[in-house]
Parts: sequence; structure tokens; C-alpha cells
Amino acid sequence: MSFFILFIFLFLFLVPIAYGDLYKWVDEKGNLHFTDDLSKIPEKYRFGVEIIKGPKGKETPEIPPPDSIKKTFSPIAQKEESQEYEVDLIRKHEILLTEVILHERVKQYFVVDTGSSFTLISQQAANELGIGIDDATPFLRVSSVSGVLLTPLITLKSIRVGKAELQDVEALVYTMPNYQGLLGNSFLNKFKVTIDSLNGKMRLYSLKGIPSPDRPGGYSKDYWVSQFRFYHRNLEELKKLKSFYETRSSSAKELMRIHNGIRYFEYQLSELERKASLAGVPRNWRE
Repeated sequence: MSFFILFIFLFLFLVPIAYGDLYKWVDEKGNLHFTDDLSKIPEKYRFGVEIIKGPKGKETPEIPPPDSIKKTFSPIAQKEESQEYEVDLIRKHEILLTEVILHERVKQYFVVDTGSSFTLISQQAANELGIGIDDATPFLRVSSVSGVLLTPLITLKSIRVGKAELQDVEALVYTMPNYQGLLGNSFLNKFKVTIDSLNGKMRLYSLKGIPSPDRPGGYSKDYWVSQFRFYHRNLEELKKLKSFYETRSSSAKELMRIHNGIRYFEYQLSELERKASLAGVPRNWRE
């Protein structure tokens, strides 16, 4: 019986190596896999494959990159990658404004502010876009000259600035005195931004490049780290705010708004985790 068990052990673990190479890979859940058939490895994991060598003289097939990555090496994709978007700026005293198109139909002139976390739109613009604020709307705490306010957080279908356009852009509904809105980092952080205030120009360079092991999903480490920190920070602040409001016996409406904000950022963080796992983002970039 002992001899039989030893024979089975040797057969399972040594025979595949004797006939060729083994491929080791880890899925998004951290599970370890082995196979001697390259075609059985899902495309999205092939960049992380480790080859366990078989006998010398056995030719190892080249591991092809996923189709989604091969497509980005086309001349068209490379041309799009190097494209820059030049946007006209309007100076009003010390403020720079630019034309934005919301939902492909509403034209506004927004203050350009690379120091603001969110884009801001007015209540009037929200009404014109058909965006309603109700009991399910998440709220964030915003500091202003008039004090601390709970402000509605919405998602715009699209924002276009010049020829640069993004879908699903987070924005706060907050009416600014004297200005229609503000173009903040919920739009601008997808680009490298340079501003030539002397000539009234802003140039936007997409941060998304060709996916590679150093740029999972096409983005650098700095981008992924900043995205995770942004959502973690907002979630932490909202949880602290909820505890503060609970000690003050605040109204059920205020607590519900904060609770909706917490749920929103928990969901966004889980979506970011999912996208990062699919792209192969290292765990230490997500803290």
C-alpha cells in the first residue's frame, strides 16, 4: 500500500514536469493555480505567469499578452495616447474660467481649480439637467465662508472641456456666488494639467497609458494610490461626522444624508477594489 501511494504521488507531481513546463499563476482572490496548458490561463492573468522549467531542450511557447493589451499597441492607439487637449481659458480678475459642456447639451463657464477635490455645479444647472435631490442622495460635509454645510453629491453623465470628455464624473451641487460652477479634480485628476495663464491656455494630457506590469490598467502607481486614498479619506471623515451628529442627537434627516454618503463611498471603494484586482494592481498600492 505504501508503495502504491508513493507511486501515485510521483505520477501526479513529477510526470508533468518530465514532459514540459508548468505555468503558475495567482487569481484576483489570491488563489494559486498550476497548469501545463497555456490556453487555460485567463488572458488577464498572463502577465503574472511564472514558468516552472521542464527538461532542457524543450521549447517554451511565448506567453502572448491579452487581446485587450495587444490592441493598445496599434498605431491608432499610440496616436491617441500622445494626443493633448488644448483648452481656451478666460481670465476674470485673478480667476481663470473655461467653457464646459454638461451632458452634451448644457454649456457653462466654470472656474478652473486644481486644488478642489470635486467639481461643483449650481442648483439651477442640476435642475436644467433633470438631476433631483431626494432622501437617497448622498451628502458630503463642505466648509464655506458661511460655515459647514451638508452638500448633495451627484454623478454627471458627462463633462466635456474642449475635446476632452469624461463620463460619470462626481460633482457637488453647490451654488457659487458670481460663478456658474467649478471644474475640480473629480474631472482634472484624470489628466496631467498645465496652465499657461499668460496666453490663456490649458493643456490636458490623459494619464491613462498602455497597460503594462508597471502600469496596471494603464495607470501609474501614483494614480492608483491617490484614488484609494481619496475614497478612504472621505469614508473616514463621514464616519467621524456620523459619530459627531449622533452625540448631538441630530435630526433623522441629517443622519440619513450622512449614512447615504457612507454607503456611497463604501460602494465606490469596493468598485475601485474590483477594478484594481482585474488590472493586477499590487495590494500595497491600495492602502
